[in-house]
Formats: sequence, C-alpha cells, structure tokens
Amino acid sequence: MGVELVEVSLHEKLISTVGSACAIYGVFYVTNLCLPNLAAAGVIASMGASAVLLYAVPHGPLSQPWPLVAGHTLSACIGVTCYQWISHPALATALAVGISIGVMYQLRCIHPPGGATAFTAVMGGEAIHELGYMYVLSPILLNVGLMLALAVAINAPFRWRRYPAGLFQSENADDAPQRVGSAPSHEQVLAAIRSLDSFVDVSEEDLIRLVRELGSADELLFKSNDHFQHQVSLGESEKHTIELTDEPDEILKRRLSNHSDQILR
Repeated sequence: MGVELVEVSLHEKLISTVGSACAIYGVFYVTNLCLPNLAAAGVIASMGASAVLLYAVPHGPLSQPWPLVAGHTLSACIGVTCYQWISHPALATALAVGISIGVMYQLRCIHPPGGATAFTAVMGGEAIHELGYMYVLSPILLNVGLMLALAVAINAPFRWRRYPAGLFQSENADDAPQRVGSAPSHEQVLAAIRSLDSFVDVSEEDLIRLVRELGSADELLFKSNDHFQHQVSLGESEKHTIELTDEPDEILKRRLSNHSDQILR
C-alpha cells in the first residue's frame, strides 16, 4: 500500500507541524499587508502543499529553493497563458498542468505544488483572472519569497534540518564517516539513479549517507554473525552449531531507525 515503514520522532513531527502553521500564518499576514485588495486570493492554495515539503521533508530535492521558486513561477506563467488562449476551461486546465510538469522536468525544477499554481491560474475565478500576468508577480512570487524566507528562518534553530539542504550538508561534511571504499562515487550515484529511468525524491548526498550507514550496519551484522555462529560442546562427543538468529537483523533495523531522521529527510 506504500505505507512508510520508518517512523520519525514525535519531536520531529511537532517541529514540522508548528513550523508549517507559523509559516502559513506569516504568509497570510504579510500578504494581506502588501495586497489588501486581494483579500483571501492573496495567498494561493498551493502554498499549503509547498509547506508540506518545506517542513516535512526540508532536505528533499523537491523542496529546495530552485524547484520552489522556478516551479511556482513557470507554472503560473503557463497557467495564465493557457487561460488567455484556450477558451475551453477543462482543456485549458489540463494543458496548464500537463505543460507545467513537462517544463519543470526539462528545467530540473519539479515542485508538485506548481501543478496547483497552474490550475489556480485557470480556475481561480475573476479575482485571479483580472490580474493577468501580474498573477506571477503578486501573489505568486510574493508568496513564494515569503515561504522561502520563513523556511530558512524556522528551520535554522534545528541543526539537523537547516534549510536549504546544502547548508546542512556543508556544515556536517566532517561528521560523515570516513571509510575507504564505503561510499559510491558521484558518477556511480548518477548512473544508479539514471538506470531507474524515474524521478527519485532523494538527493545524491543523502543517498551516499544512506549507503555509508548501510555499510556500517552490514559490518555490524557480519560481526554479530561471526559471534553467534560458533560451536559448543555438549557432553564428550556431541557438538551443535548455534545458528544465527534474527538478532542481527533486529540490530540492523534499530541502527537504521536511529539514523532515519537524518538520512530520509
């Protein structure tokens, strides 16, 4: 069913919950000050979807500044264009969303909420339609700029989830295990991703960290196996082999679970 098996801590869930709520409130507050005439239309619904990415998976490739800014901006332009040139609402909406996805793919700025931004440009009602291409500047770029600034500020106090991902990775480069041959090269990671022929929502750096952790856990598993597989003498002549139980597997699961908050962000 696709249910996520790795459980994150309650602490992490609370940060994501409170952080996203504060961000959306902040966007509403500042936007209403800057664009009082737009009222509720001043904050686009797709910002709620962006908040999920920025605060639940701040280190995910889809959450980074380039996809956030370019994804929304390009989708807004495409949505307005489709509305102005295609009179059939359903067709205009379908093309706006579809073309937005294609352009985001091509420019390496896939941000799922961008599809909702394109959708809103066509189906958002008169308040949105009257803006024309100003929709791209305000409210979209205003909303996105606020979301970006708030994501940096709100995540900053928490060292392990600082945004954008490059800030966290550069600060923690020295913390990564330095094991010769334990991590794949840049070229190997890219080749592995390309072999899937599908978009992978994990950064190259996090993939390398995951491989390192798996390598470390594998070494622990090997040592546990060596420890448990030994022979004991029962009586004078009978010997039995103690088979490897599921304990090493449990050790592996616990080790990966302990690092899941850092690896799968």
